[in-house]
Order: sequence, then C-alpha cells, then structure tokens
Amino acid sequence: MKSRTTRALQGAGAAFAGLAALAACGTNGTATAGGRPTFEGRGPITYVAGKDASGSVQVVIDRWNKRHPKEKVTFVQLPTDPDAQRQQMIQNAQTKSDAYTVLALDAVWTSEFAAHRWVDRLPEEQFPLRQMLKPIVETGKYRGGLYALPYSSDGGMLYYRTDLLKKAGIAGPPATWAQLKADCAKVKRLPEARGMSCYTGQFQKYEGLTVNFAEAVNSAGGVVTDAKGNPHVDTPQAKRGLDFLVNSVKDGTIPKDAVTYQEEDGRRDFQAGKLVFLRNWPYAYPLMAQKSSKIAGHFRAAPLPGLNGPGASSLGGHNLALSASAENKATAIDFMKFFAGQAVQRFTLSRAPGAPTYEALYEDPKLVKQYPYLPTLKQSILHAVPRPRVFRYGDVTAAIQQQAYAALTGSTSSAQALKDLQQTLRQQAAGE
Repeated sequence: MKSRTTRALQGAGAAFAGLAALAACGTNGTATAGGRPTFEGRGPITYVAGKDASGSVQVVIDRWNKRHPKEKVTFVQLPTDPDAQRQQMIQNAQTKSDAYTVLALDAVWTSEFAAHRWVDRLPEEQFPLRQMLKPIVETGKYRGGLYALPYSSDGGMLYYRTDLLKKAGIAGPPATWAQLKADCAKVKRLPEARGMSCYTGQFQKYEGLTVNFAEAVNSAGGVVTDAKGNPHVDTPQAKRGLDFLVNSVKDGTIPKDAVTYQEEDGRRDFQAGKLVFLRNWPYAYPLMAQKSSKIAGHFRAAPLPGLNGPGASSLGGHNLALSASAENKATAIDFMKFFAGQAVQRFTLSRAPGAPTYEALYEDPKLVKQYPYLPTLKQSILHAVPRPRVFRYGDVTAAIQQQAYAALTGSTSSAQALKDLQQTLRQQAAGE
C-alpha cells in the first residue's frame, strides 16, 4: 500500500537458526476437501512482490533454496508503486499464466482477487492463524474462506516530540483532535518551535490519502463502507472526519504543501524538526531513532487521536496468496508456511522494522526493548479498521482520492465531496 524508500539494516544472526530449522521442514503438500483445489506438484516456483529495499526477502529465499534445491524459489520484483504491482498481477491472472506462483498482495486486494478467482482458497487448518492477531487474520478472508496468509501488517501511529511537549508543560500525547490543536498552539509559542508546522499525514492523491481519509472518518465514529460493501460516506460522522482534515489545512494545523506528501515527505520533515506531530507507519521509528537523526531520543509514538478520544488506524499489511493458474502448488503451500512463519518474521523485523502478525512477537521483552513502539503498534492494530473490503477496490480508492483531494485543496466543499463520493460508490456497488 505504501512506499518504503528506506529501511534500517541491522544484524540478525540469532534468527538464522530459526530460519534454517523452518526451511528444512516440509509437508506432503496436498489438501483436497469440499471442492477445494488440490495442492499438488513440487518443483520451482516464483515469489512475486514489490521491490524490496531492505534486501531481507532475498536472504530468506536463499535460505529456503539452500534447503530445497529441487524446489527453488525465484524472486520476481515488481515496481515500487502499488497500483503498478496490482495491474501486473491482474494481467498475469487474466492470461492464466503460470509465471507467478505466490503473490504478495496488499491486504486490501484480497476480496478482489478472491472474487475473481485469481487466487485459490487456502487450507486454513494448515496455518497457525490462532497465534496471529485476529484483525490481521481477517484481512486474508473472503466470504468465510481464507484466500491469503498474512505475513506482515501495519498500523498508523502518532509520532510526537516529547521534548517540546514537556517544555510546553504538556503531560502526554493528545488523545483527541482538539487536544492536538491546543497542544500544538502551546508548543509553537516556544522559541525552539519557531517556524514549525503542527501536523501532517499522507495527503497526496494516492493510496495514502485513502488511508488518511478512512482514518478520519472512522475516528469520528463513521464508516466508509459497511460489512457488505455498501457506502456510508454522506453522513454527519463522515463529514466531521473530513472537516477535521479540511479545516486543519485552512487554519494551518496541516501545512498547505502537505497535499503533496507521501510517507517519506512527512517523515523527513518530522525528522528535520519541522513538525510537532506526524501520522506515519512503524517503519519510520528506527529511521528517526538513528544517532544521526536530529530528533533521536526526543520523540515517541502514541495511538492516533480522534474526535472524542483515541482514533482508529486503517489496517495495512501484506498477505501471501496462491495464484490459481500456478504450478507446483504443494511447494507453494510449504513456502508460504515458511515465509510467513514466526522465525522469518523475527528475522525480517530486525532488518525491515514493521508490524509482525504473531502476537508473541509484540510481547517479547528483547524485541520491545529494541523497538519500543511495539506495544503501541499492537493496540493500533487491535483497534484498526480495514479499508473497504469490496470487489472493485481499485475503483473505490480512486473515487475516494478524487473527492478527498478536491475537498482538501478547496475546489469543493466537504459536504459536496461526500455527497458525490456516496453517489459514485453506490453506483460502483450496484455494478458489481
């Protein structure tokens, strides 16, 4: 869903023992029941995902290949842009090509790929789903079946300057939007905060805007779509959420150039000391905590604020799916178990810090010491709300981006933007 242009690289020798043990394991790779696919065939497969900036994916694949010389995995790297990844995966599915085997799907693509039967329903009894956080597992399901196995998640957090809040006499991070604005006003009266902006998220017209819009709506007590995919954006709750963003741009809480911001733009500004608050994903924490960082030791992460209390993050992450047109599906199932396993997630966490799927990793004392954001991130994920689970997600997110961006840039009012969005989403839902 989001760009990851930079990753923190650290040692992870202890994790390799776990990787070796997992890679050496295997099952007979078959499952037939109730009309489900037969997972048969062993041999070479491909793993298809966006470009890996951390370098950790190939390391994991190399470990698998060393233990399975007759079932080697080739890493097919797609463009960084999520929309381009999705289009290439769809093209492969529509041509029924066997070039792609295991797909790394953005969590919000599951419904679309499952509904089109581009991916197989998985034998969920073969995966340790009960050890994972429940909201994360739900992102891999469609109409009661498991179509994608979570291997990474993501939850939004509020980063804040601890030193400046303390100097301004503020006890802790804001829990509401009103508190955020009040706290920012106090901080900006400090000599050290001269020229600083208050807050930003991701407001460029791309998937990040859908995320931030949905978080605002959910944090004001509304929903974008219900469980059946029906839109509910022309409501007082949704308007209060969008109004917070629009009015924050108008009154300067959000800088006007934030309508051009993706994740890294905000991260760089916060790290350079230009922002008091930042909405971003967990990947940003270790980058901003580096010794070379201007704010190292002077920031922390908290839950996102909302209208009347803590808000609700959009639920991010990526899941493994099995292409319906692939060969060697027994090998694919075993590789998915390995790649999404707890030992691999512990290893990748050390190289590309993010959000694991296993609850135990959030409670590991060594990991919490190394990544202090983990307890906050766990709460973010447990209270997160999925983006719309709809058949045509690409059309839905495009419509959201168009109307939200129009409201943020002042070319239309919040009320009109939501009215137009409701009509568009309703027409899309009827067309399904």
